Amino acid sequence: MSCGNKSGPINLALPDKCCTATTGCAPFDGNLRKVVTEPIYVQKVYDAKLFNLQAIRTVANQTFSPALGRGARIIRVLDIRCRKFFNPGNISDIENLVATPDTTLSGAEFVETAQGTPVTAIGPDGFASERLVYTDTEDCDELGRGTPIFGTQNIRITGNVIVEMDVLFSDDCDKECVATLTANVPIGTVENPLILTNFFELCLPSVFEGAFLPRFTEFCNISCETRLATNSIIRDIMINPATGVVRANLLIALCVTCEKKIIVPVQLCVLSTNT
Repeated sequence: MSCGNKSGPINLALPDKCCTATTGCAPFDGNLRKVVTEPIYVQKVYDAKLFNLQAIRTVANQTFSPALGRGARIIRVLDIRCRKFFNPGNISDIENLVATPDTTLSGAEFVETAQGTPVTAIGPDGFASERLVYTDTEDCDELGRGTPIFGTQNIRITGNVIVEMDVLFSDDCDKECVATLTANVPIGTVENPLILTNFFELCLPSVFEGAFLPRFTEFCNISCETRLATNSIIRDIMINPATGVVRANLLIALCVTCEKKIIVPVQLCVLSTNT
């Protein structure tokens, strides 16, 4: 918080706020005698689809902190922004904002064990995030083409977002000050999640002509934007005159990007300098 014309936040930032990444690979000196072929075992994307979904959450009487003090009055909202809440000390924190997809297939099925547990494979994220897919691809195999499969996806959004609001206000002495107000806003709970529904089509390679069954994987990311519900300080912001506690009505837009892929394991031969 900063007040008056002569005071302000102390800048303790390092001179260079950004950095340049390095890969650890030695530069190539141009000598082709050092170049050899080497095999690597990777996952090839056979088909992929990208979907963008949106949801709106209205929030009434959300409390912000810190309190502005007795007799405070907000003159203007300088900026309002939103970001996902994440607790690095507990990845299972129920307040972490996450999108959990629940997908069912039509025209294909996920391979399961005798106990009904889906068979999974390790994905590029290091987790068992890929499921084996099976369907009869014989008809399209004869044409040298892939077989279309269809799916329904329900995306369950749970957790919170952090809303920050920069305001210009006057205190009980009519001195103008700038403050950043913060609120931890719930979007959805495990019992009452925000649900988005999506339909998709993917192309599946042959399940008979490959050494491995194709794999299905999906992942989602969330970004958010926010504003005052009616873009009016008078209607949307309430201040307790005795304590200076600020409450506000908000409109939060959630933008969800989901990507679905059909993966097949392959071996590639690449050029390498052995360094």
